Amino acid sequence: MTVRSFKHIGKFVKDGRTKHPQLYSQNQLSKLLGYKNGQFISNVERGLCGIPLKGIQKLIEVLGLDSLELKNAMLRDYEDTIDSFLNESTGGALDQRKTEHLSEQSQL
Repeated sequence: MTVRSFKHIGKFVKDGRTKHPQLYSQNQLSKLLGYKNGQFISNVERGLCGIPLKGIQKLIEVLGLDSLELKNAMLRDYEDTIDSFLNESTGGALDQRKTEHLSEQSQL
């Protein structure tokens, strides 16, 4: 069973929160985003879930994040999820093709 990846967005949110001048706790940030407690941000930062699309703009505003960097983190997670699914469905053939492709690129 393929599991969705949220590790990149989790790291991005954690870095944004811990480097912000306000030094928000997980609980404070959750409440600013309209959630009841810090468990939501804890789950995001641990890569257990992502940020709902309807909450992305508020997250960008509260933490002063770069929207392009946030988008790239989300896209990397989506790519990891797709790669995992394809690997599972092809019995690892995707990893082998990726390794071969990277090897060819390094020889150029």
